This record gives sequence, C-alpha cells and structure tokens, in this order.
Amino acid sequence: MAFRPRQLMKKIMKNIGGEKNLAPGVKEELQRSLPKTKVVMGRAHRGLYAGRHIQYGNQVSEDGGNKTRRNWKPNVQEKRLFSYILDRHIRVKVTTHALRCIDKAGGIDEYLLKTPYHKMDTEFGLLWKSKIEKMYEELGKMEVCFFSPKDEAKFEDQFKELKLAERAARREARRKMYGSSPKTEAGEEGSIIDESNEVSNSHRDKGSCHGENQEQLAANA
Repeated sequence: MAFRPRQLMKKIMKNIGGEKNLAPGVKEELQRSLPKTKVVMGRAHRGLYAGRHIQYGNQVSEDGGNKTRRNWKPNVQEKRLFSYILDRHIRVKVTTHALRCIDKAGGIDEYLLKTPYHKMDTEFGLLWKSKIEKMYEELGKMEVCFFSPKDEAKFEDQFKELKLAERAARREARRKMYGSSPKTEAGEEGSIIDESNEVSNSHRDKGSCHGENQEQLAANA
C-alpha cells in the first residue's frame, strides 16, 4: 500500500471536519508523525513494481448497490531479464507496468539508469541501480581501441583457420584413440564397390554399342 503524506493528511482533515476542529499545535505534530516517503508493501521491496501497489475500494452489487470492501493486487510476473553490462540474465519479479517501462527504456540497464532515486521506491531497484551505475562508471574509465576493416578481416580469417586446425586435430585424436570405426570401413567398402560396378557397366555399354555397329555394317553390305 502506498500512501503519500499529503493525501493521508487530507483524509484525516476530511474525517475530522477541517482544521477548525483541531487544537493549536496538533496539525504540526501530525505532520511530524506522518512518513515523508511512501509506505511500500513488503513484497514490493523484492522486485521492480514501478509504483504499482495494492489498491483498495468497494465492490458495488448491481441490484441493491451494497458496498463491500475489496482490494486489487498488482499483476506480478517472475521474468528473466538480460543485462548487457553484467552479460547474463537477472531473475526478478516485475509488474506488467514495469515490463512496459523497461521495453520503452530499451532494457533493464537503461531503465535503472534513467529512473531517478526518489522514484525508485524498492530496495531491489535501489541496489541494482547503484551496482549498474558503478559498473558503467568503471567501464567509462577503460580505454577503447578500434581496428580498421582490413585488420578485422584478417582477424576473421585467422579465427576461421584456427577453427579448422582445431577440427583437424580432433579428428586425428579420435582416429588415434578409437581407430577406424566399422561404420567408416563399411562406407569405404561401399564406395569401392559402387566404383567397380560403374566401371563394369560402362564396359558393357561400350561392348553393346560396338556389337550394334558391326551388325549395321553387315546389313548394309
């Protein structure tokens, strides 16, 4: 539940009937006793709620107009949000309103950086905001160097050659460790048999063509 001190003071004055019914000095004591910050429900401190809390009101019946007190709880979801500065996912409980705010900001890092401290009303949000601000500050002090397109192309080629060399080394290690597997032997034997069959078929085709040519010559003679 989130009450602001001004709203709570207005409600008290309304219930009393105005400042006229108060004794001198009572209003100042009331203002001192009221909290200056919002009163946030307990579970909101363990997530990002973006100002969404329990709301109270009346449920009015259709027939007689009878009013019964009820409450509306925020729609809380447990999500995994990716943080670019941490390079990993963060599991956090967020409201649907907070998710829309995060999408609008461009990510959880941008949302925490753009939201000021006085609007971040949860302990979880304040903790992660301070962490990310510190990490971005350290990142800003680091020196960054850029490479030319030629150097980047060279790096890509070297990386591909390194990958190919690793694959070849793995194949050699497997061959030395396990030897030639029966599947590969069967495949090699099958390929040899197929090649021999193709050669014999080609010889037969040539022989049949030669015989047909001789028969045609004899018939013409």
